[in-house]
Amino acid sequence: MLTISNELKNTKGYIHSTESFGGVDGPGIRFIVFMQGCQMRCQYCHNPETWFLRKHGTWRTAEDVLQEALRYKSYWKNGGGLTVSGGEALLQIDFLIALFTLAKEAGVHTTLDTSGQPFTRESPFFDKFQRLCRLTDLFLLDIKHIADNKHKKLTGQSNKNILDLASYLSYIGKPVWIRHVLVPGITTDKDKLEELAVFIHTLKNVERVEVLPYHKMGLPEYERLGIPYSLKDIEPPSTEEIALAEEILKR
Repeated sequence: MLTISNELKNTKGYIHSTESFGGVDGPGIRFIVFMQGCQMRCQYCHNPETWFLRKHGTWRTAEDVLQEALRYKSYWKNGGGLTVSGGEALLQIDFLIALFTLAKEAGVHTTLDTSGQPFTRESPFFDKFQRLCRLTDLFLLDIKHIADNKHKKLTGQSNKNILDLASYLSYIGKPVWIRHVLVPGITTDKDKLEELAVFIHTLKNVERVEVLPYHKMGLPEYERLGIPYSLKDIEPPSTEEIALAEEILKR
């Protein structure tokens, strides 16, 4: 057991950054770990620096990250704890398993914020994912667009395996918060919002649906990295667009 524990403690991952007092990525106050690497290229991504697995990250052990998080444990009231986000954290699933194993041993509530893109029911990923699910108290699942063709245009990737991930989490009864970024002219179509709502209602494990209004806060990062920003002429959604989306998705 000691050998296994040491192996877990020394499992490494590429970390972009951490945040000590997150208030929107799960219940309560959260320590948030932002992982490097993402295969999607969402047009509205607010942190493109996380796209590249090894280019901007810091190589850290699971034990090192957990010990940093535990410094703030006294603030984790009302269900707070540890959230791992991205980038796309599932690209570093071995690190996630190690970190969440150590976190559960320390009595810490664990949340995974994911877009689900790496999900597959093929081995070895699926075997590891099943293990990870046993260590994860809550999933925050981003569904970018319900239509596969529009999802591909928006993110560069299909949504079929992402919706399959949502269905699997429903099957095993794992608590989920669904998140949907509202971008005028792209994800505000009423018919597609209705279609997304129908899909969400097929799931038996959804505790919350969050509508996240599009913003331009990531634009300076694109300019710094020399990456073209295709949505620079699109303004954030109106109060009416947000209200309609919330009425449909939270019905």
